[in-house]
Amino acid sequence: MPADRYTVTPHPVKTLLAWVEAKEIAIPEIQRPFVWSTTQVRDLLDSLYKGFPVGYLIAWRNPNIRLKDGTTSRGKKILIDGQQRVTALMAAFLGREVVTKDYKRTRIRIAFNPEEERFEVSNPAIEKDVKWIPDVAELFKPDVKLFDFVGAFCAKNLNASQDEVFKKVDYVRGMANNLVGLIELNDDLDIQTVTEIFIRINSAGTELSQADFAMSKIATNEQYGGQDLRKAIDYFCHLAVEPHYHALIREADAAFTKTEYWKQMTWLKDEQDDIYDPKYTDMLRVAFTCEFKRGKLEDLVALLGGRNFETKVHEETIAEESFGRLSRAVMDFMNKTDFQRFVMIIRSAGFLDSSMLTSQNALNFAYILYLTLRRQKLGSAKIETLVRRWFVLSTLTGRYSGSPESSFDSDIRQLHLQGCEHFIQSTEAAELSEAFWTAALPMSMNTSVASSPYFRVFKAAQILAKDNGFLSKAHTVAILQESHSDIHHLFPKELLKKSGKNRGEYNQIANYAVTQSEINILIGKKEPKVYMGKVVEQCEGGELKYGNITSLRTLKSNLKDHCIPEGFEFMTVPDYEAFLISRRGLMAQKIRSYYESL
Repeated sequence: MPADRYTVTPHPVKTLLAWVEAKEIAIPEIQRPFVWSTTQVRDLLDSLYKGFPVGYLIAWRNPNIRLKDGTTSRGKKILIDGQQRVTALMAAFLGREVVTKDYKRTRIRIAFNPEEERFEVSNPAIEKDVKWIPDVAELFKPDVKLFDFVGAFCAKNLNASQDEVFKKVDYVRGMANNLVGLIELNDDLDIQTVTEIFIRINSAGTELSQADFAMSKIATNEQYGGQDLRKAIDYFCHLAVEPHYHALIREADAAFTKTEYWKQMTWLKDEQDDIYDPKYTDMLRVAFTCEFKRGKLEDLVALLGGRNFETKVHEETIAEESFGRLSRAVMDFMNKTDFQRFVMIIRSAGFLDSSMLTSQNALNFAYILYLTLRRQKLGSAKIETLVRRWFVLSTLTGRYSGSPESSFDSDIRQLHLQGCEHFIQSTEAAELSEAFWTAALPMSMNTSVASSPYFRVFKAAQILAKDNGFLSKAHTVAILQESHSDIHHLFPKELLKKSGKNRGEYNQIANYAVTQSEINILIGKKEPKVYMGKVVEQCEGGELKYGNITSLRTLKSNLKDHCIPEGFEFMTVPDYEAFLISRRGLMAQKIRSYYESL
């Protein structure tokens, strides 16, 4: 039988809170926005009052670390589950402020009605009602005199029984003695095992990512500036999405605004681009992989804990160095010039907004490649070409869709082992062979998934080629993309449904084309033979009905730009399958020409 890999010990609530205050247990989320609602805090106190279970807390002890003088420091416990509950208890019992989603500090006041034995979120009406104790935190102050407190309460409530009020108020105070189970995981467990234990114990089944563990390690290490580093990552990711939070953070966290991190990210207050809005996992992954030339975040967790991969011993010097390197890498990630140039490169490949992106990890590794090439001091033109081609290659092939960490780890090592240009060229030869362009890609486009990378890359190719929308002479695909115009079914959806085609058949990406909404509406349910016949007539001097193309030469060019097979103007429903096969091949050829032009 294997030895237990954790211990389970019940502790009074007040003991756990005392440990947190004494920093014997570190709460990595303590400086992050509190996500519980005030009613959840109320319900937690109500459960404690009624003696209901409130779940286990899970802590993972940091490994013992060898200090510079040769002595050993016992690791601190990190709370990896129960952070919101502990923060809620500290807010309600100890009167601690929490940080809201607007990065403002506030008090959560929970009121108690002794007569009804009911908790409620305090509000102005409750504060004026003498039947309520408006803030239970008053009961937990070390200098409170319970007899005096109850006496003052009963003086305002003449019909209340002093003995009954005392009993119930004392019972509220006794909630601090309620037992909560603390599961302490052994310090020698790896991330995968900790994650498995967490999922099996946690009834919600929430999965912890390796980035979560890394962020916990960062936030709880004050010795090497972990709290500011954690804030830098959080704030940058938040500002990238919502620039107006700049003023809120500046007001709420004056100390942080004096750091170099803040100076490096403050440009985001004027940034509106949504091409690359990283989450903390993305930012960590890019910074770590670029700086440490490793792709697995479990290695970052180990390094931040001071692990020497050769001796298997944890050393303070390694932890200190790792924090320093990660800090520099995060600063590089946030650099305004590099970040904006990278986004410009992605845009220059025809990807105008986030709706055209299918893989965040393809974007992440493209930024890793960009930063790596910048460090190697390659020329700007060469960097742009390599980054564009790698991003499109990895998007088309789904390179980072399966096991991204393993792919990141392998690719970053090969980039440095082979040299960036040679590695990219050898990958192109292997992944984008003649067979890929002529067989694999057309076959892969036999899909009805509109979010598939193939149609989005095809749109990028049209944007870069400055193609006009389907049957349009004045509106480019780029303009239509920016105005969120329609994706038109060349063989109308309702027409195909009526003929017995199912969703997977009529929503084929080879049946899609970008067009103006008004053209899409006018075409309605008509067969290509019908509506295209009218377009041909208008090109021969007939009435203008669909779009504004009035030349057969322009029409032919427009259809070619959209990879629509010859003879489309004569096609009916029985031609649909042959049309799809032909168009897939033409679309693959256009994507190939586009890729080779990058």
